[in-house]
Amino acid sequence: MVVTSTATVESTYDRKSELMAIDRSKAGIKGLVDAGLAKLPRVFVHDRLNLEIKSGPPPANVEIPVIDLGGVDNDSTRRAETTNQIKNACQKWGFFQVVNHGIPVTTLEEMINGIRRFHEQEPEAKEELYSRDESKKVTFNTKIDMSQALTAYWRDTLTCVMAPRPPAPEELPAACREIMLDYTNNVMKLGVTLFELLTEALGLKPNHLKEIGCAEGLYVMGHYYPACPEPELTMGTGIHTDSGFLTVLLQDQMGGLQVLHDNQWIDVIPIPGALIINLGDLLQLITNDKFISVYHRVLAKNVGPRISIASFFRTYIQPDNALRMYGPIKELLSEENPPLYKETNVVDYFKFKHIKGVEGTSALAHFKL
Repeated sequence: MVVTSTATVESTYDRKSELMAIDRSKAGIKGLVDAGLAKLPRVFVHDRLNLEIKSGPPPANVEIPVIDLGGVDNDSTRRAETTNQIKNACQKWGFFQVVNHGIPVTTLEEMINGIRRFHEQEPEAKEELYSRDESKKVTFNTKIDMSQALTAYWRDTLTCVMAPRPPAPEELPAACREIMLDYTNNVMKLGVTLFELLTEALGLKPNHLKEIGCAEGLYVMGHYYPACPEPELTMGTGIHTDSGFLTVLLQDQMGGLQVLHDNQWIDVIPIPGALIINLGDLLQLITNDKFISVYHRVLAKNVGPRISIASFFRTYIQPDNALRMYGPIKELLSEENPPLYKETNVVDYFKFKHIKGVEGTSALAHFKL
């Protein structure tokens, strides 16, 4: 397989051919690295201005909030304190880490190991899952966009749609089948708890967010970021906000995730046993900007691999609920706080976000009144 290097003269660069060569190999970025890649293929090289956008030295001792969920189910005082902490984090950061969340550390470790096992199999074992067909429940591919001139990201991803209608167990890769089922079952339970706490933080009646479908769909992406030969030229994941309601992120101890806060990039320091929670665009929309969805990115590194598992709570796009409309929650509105967004359904939201592209842009502005 021939892939153009950064040394190639720009005028001879054929983006589509390079993308197709990577796609046809079905081996992902790991396949390129294993083949001895020393220079970054042109399609992964990001515009210098894009890499430097809003960057600068972070202020000292500024870290995303860490919230202890211990006791929230049986201690009303602890629950009230925790709900208040979550409210503050959702208003000011859009991100927080949770500890004592109820998922065993052994489950977290085995999930990371399972995703590593999948990506580090022989290429032949992954090839049959390599696809860009978004109607499939289980796919493996490299983060490249064939239809737009978006720069590729330095990562391979296993994607599994796990709720509300999970794939048959045999459709999941053997390398991580059992742990995928166990881990996502735990994440779904945690999601219910988080949406209850978010509902209380908003002052809504119990289960409001659950009743409108926020906790019903789970879309899981197991990312593998190989060591990069020229990390200063690319991104593991570019600047973006998440589209859905809520994301639960499990990451290893490599680091690399950054959150934009007060116009500064803040490193999300890995905490053993913790999970990272961040809000998506649709939660910002339905809370009428009470809670925020913020930009984040993942740096490429010359060491690795980095492994992370992002579990997105989002309405599953199927005919039976694709047209369900979401707008600012009526109970949060008043004369002093009128609706800021028009209603939209998930299909239209995702469609617009895809057309708009991902890096450095939020689709929310399009739906503002």
